[in-house]
Order: sequence, then C-alpha cells, then structure tokens
Amino acid sequence: MTTIVALTNYKTLTIVKKYTLLFKIAILFYVCLSYKFKTIFLMMRNQKSKFLIFLFLVSFSSIYGQYTNVINSNKPGFSESPYSVGKGVYQFETNLFFRNTSIEPTFSTPSSFGIDLLFRTSFLSEKLELNTQISYQRDEIAFKNIFTSSYYTNGLGRFTIGAKYLLFQQEYEDKTKEVRSWKRRNAFDKKRLIPSVAIYAGLNTDMVNDIYKTGSMSPKAGILLQNNLSSDFNIITNVFYDKIGTDFAEFSYILTGTINISDRWSTFFENQTIFQKEQTNSNLGTGLAFLYSRNLQINASGRFLFEGKSQGFFAGLGVSYRIDKHKDSFKELDENGKEIKDSPISEYNKRKNGFFNRLFSIFTKDKSKKKTRKRVKRKRN
Repeated sequence: MTTIVALTNYKTLTIVKKYTLLFKIAILFYVCLSYKFKTIFLMMRNQKSKFLIFLFLVSFSSIYGQYTNVINSNKPGFSESPYSVGKGVYQFETNLFFRNTSIEPTFSTPSSFGIDLLFRTSFLSEKLELNTQISYQRDEIAFKNIFTSSYYTNGLGRFTIGAKYLLFQQEYEDKTKEVRSWKRRNAFDKKRLIPSVAIYAGLNTDMVNDIYKTGSMSPKAGILLQNNLSSDFNIITNVFYDKIGTDFAEFSYILTGTINISDRWSTFFENQTIFQKEQTNSNLGTGLAFLYSRNLQINASGRFLFEGKSQGFFAGLGVSYRIDKHKDSFKELDENGKEIKDSPISEYNKRKNGFFNRLFSIFTKDKSKKKTRKRVKRKRN
C-alpha cells in the first residue's frame, strides 16, 4: 500500500512539474519574441524587477546531461547550446573575424579584425560546463566632424569566465521502432515543442582594451534553450543580461535555426539583437559547418550588421577541436531503482574520474596497451 501511494505522489509531482515548466517556457518565449520586446525592456528600469523575473524563469531543474560521440560546437553562430561538452572533454573553438561598418559622426569603431577563442570543459557533473571566452583584435577608432580622422588600437575585446548548468533535457520517443502504423511513425512528437533548458552565469573581467572597459568587473546571466523539432532541424534561443550593474548594461537575445544537410554538412540562420541604453544593435547571419572528423569541425559565416544608424558586414572563418577523454560512469541500482552508495562501482568512479586525473591523462600513455614480453628461446642439449 505504501509503495502504491508513493508512486501516485511521484506521478502527481511529475505532472505538476511538467505543466509548471510549460507555463514558464511560454512566458519566456512571449517576452523574448514579442513584437513589443523592446518596449517591455525599456519599462523594466528597476534592477530588482529584472532580477526577480530572471529567478522566476530559472527556478526549476532536472537530472539529465549529454555527451556526444562527435564534436558539438557552438560555432559558427553566436548562440550557445544548453548542453555541456561532457566530463573529460577539453574543447577549443576559434574564429578569425573581420567586421566593417560605416563611419558615424563623432566617435565610432568602423572596423575590427581579430580572433576569438572559446575554451569549454566539464567536471563534477555531465550537466555542468565551465568556459572561458577571449578575443584579441585590432580596432579602428574614427572621429568624424568637419574632417574625418582615425587611428588603430590593439588589445583584448573580451575576457569572460562563465559556467552553464543543464536544468532540463527533453527526451523524445524513438519512432524508428514503430512498424505497425505509418501515421504514428511519421507523426510529430509534441514533446519537441518543449525545449531543453540551461542557465548561464559569467564574469566579465574588465582586463580588456580601454575602449571596451566598463570601469569594473561585471556579472553576466542568461537562459539557454534548444528545441530539436526534428532529427535534422533545431532552434536555439538565448536571452542574456550582460554587464550588470555598470553604465553599459545591455539586454540581448539570439535566435538560431540549424539544419543538417548531410552527415558532415550543416547550415544555420541567426538573428541577434542587443538593447543598449543609447542604441540598439542587430545582425542577421548565416553560414556553413563541415565535420572533418569526429573531433574536428571547420566553419565559415557572414552577417549583415545594423548598429544604430550605421550598417556593415561581418565575416568569420573558424576551427573547433576537442580532446576527448570522456569515460562513461556506471551506477549500481537496487531493486527500487535507487543508487547504491559506496558500492564497488561508485568507489571505482571516484578514483578514476577525478578532474585532475582526467586532465593529466591527456599527457600519459594508455596503460591498457601492455607490451608483451618475448620469451627467450631455449636450445636443447
């Protein structure tokens, strides 16, 4: 009788959490994609109101994570997937870029050329990822009044340390096993409308070039969503509140659609809009990514820029590479499906899957490949 009651309560709790999640996701999409998105943001002058709404939207969690057999790169888009790279994976995503816009009155930055690097890794949990984003660039600073003059400056354009945590991973029904009904096999799974969800928290170090300084270190917070509408098409939505507490605070969203053309080729279409105090910057981008091997991706992208009254373009060419030292961990469960702690399997995972053990294992040889010792042939007398 106790077991039946427990199962009933568990099912009820699951249903409540499901509909609570649907309600919060609906609010999030409404705020992000509403036609009056900018008006809503401008009305939210109060810092406390923004913070409370942000906490409300992220106040739910789940127990999933994801590691992929092939590299899962954020490039060439600006958006970020909610999924981590997985424990034991060390991933480098680089992009060489060139940006050019029209020169505007007074001071402006009409052109930039540089490289950005994103380093990603996971430990402690498959759902947790730590990352560092750095960009080094050469910027043109222009002054336009009666005459136009300009000069160039070199330095870091960004230095941000962050982390993301996967709260909820949507799982879908495997319809390849459906052989009785063609209609059910090809029917759309409504669960695909519910996205996987992650939260992001970062710190802008302010160790950047003078033209990008905000006066102090500042936090960055965001929500990362992904809908896999089919096996070949997914939509990623990011909402960020950046440079919090400074005079340069900004609110932004990124909406990306990715299409798998083949097993190796994929393309994307993206819109990013940044709402600042003085102006609104937006861009429309597209590009291609080629999976050269399971651990190496090559990509290229182009964008149209609309920054205040100026217009221009952005071009990028990048490479993503990962060092894959991921090892699957195993859990020993009892007859009720609960994990047995301090079992031989859990003790093995604690010894073998430590962060520093995986880190230093990059530079060590695989001990599983033991050398065989040749026996000395004996001669008969």
